[in-house]
Amino acid sequence: MSIFSDNLRYLRVKSGMTQQKIADELRIPRERYAKYEGTTDPPLDCLQKISRYYHVSIDLLLSFDIRRVPYENLIQLEENRILLPITVDSSGENKIEILSEKAQAGYLSGYSDPEFIEALQHISLPFLRNGKYRAFPVTGDSMPPHKEGSFIVGEYVEKLDDIIDGKTYILVTKTNGIAYKRLTKRGGDLIEVKSDNTIYEPYEVKASEILELWRFASSIATKEFEHDDLSLLSVKDVMQGLRNDFTALRAEFEQRKKPN
Repeated sequence: MSIFSDNLRYLRVKSGMTQQKIADELRIPRERYAKYEGTTDPPLDCLQKISRYYHVSIDLLLSFDIRRVPYENLIQLEENRILLPITVDSSGENKIEILSEKAQAGYLSGYSDPEFIEALQHISLPFLRNGKYRAFPVTGDSMPPHKEGSFIVGEYVEKLDDIIDGKTYILVTKTNGIAYKRLTKRGGDLIEVKSDNTIYEPYEVKASEILELWRFASSIATKEFEHDDLSLLSVKDVMQGLRNDFTALRAEFEQRKKPN
């Protein structure tokens, strides 16, 4: 028996359906469906129908024994992509998984693996409830005043349409990995990704490249805030002040050139 056939049987029993009812939903003969719960692999078109019917990604159907995780603890992503596992404590409250710097390297291959998520350290914050949260480490200096070593706690965003222009998000993509940035929708399939540190140029990603999106919910600082940490922000303020002074001087110069 394959993982797929075991998953197929489990999902059918979990939903309280008979083989005949599932076959009718898929518009195939019952005898044909029964073989899929046995030793026969379905063709791609039928596999897609099964995936859409149960709202479980093809990747999970083929590669992960979903009986090992409570089905209720999986969140469906847009367009029937890989499911997001959630962890809860003994009282049923969601736990916040902490992605350490060490674990960050394996996140792109393990973010959809319940075993990987369960192995992460967990915390709970009383002011963060009624949502799915995960904490990601800050790297680099692109988003002051958040220093490297701090953590951004993000609330999971199910639909990319829910992006609010100008707000900050943890962005997970195959090409750029994990990044904490300020996002703006640019129409079509493009999203502008911008750092608050202006020495870094903004760039664009396609919405179809986004694996996960987490809205800023809280931050955890691991180092004491130093006055010098304002340096990048201070330079920005100084430059803006110089621009304003230059504009005023130019206006005054133009005014003096005019004949009395």
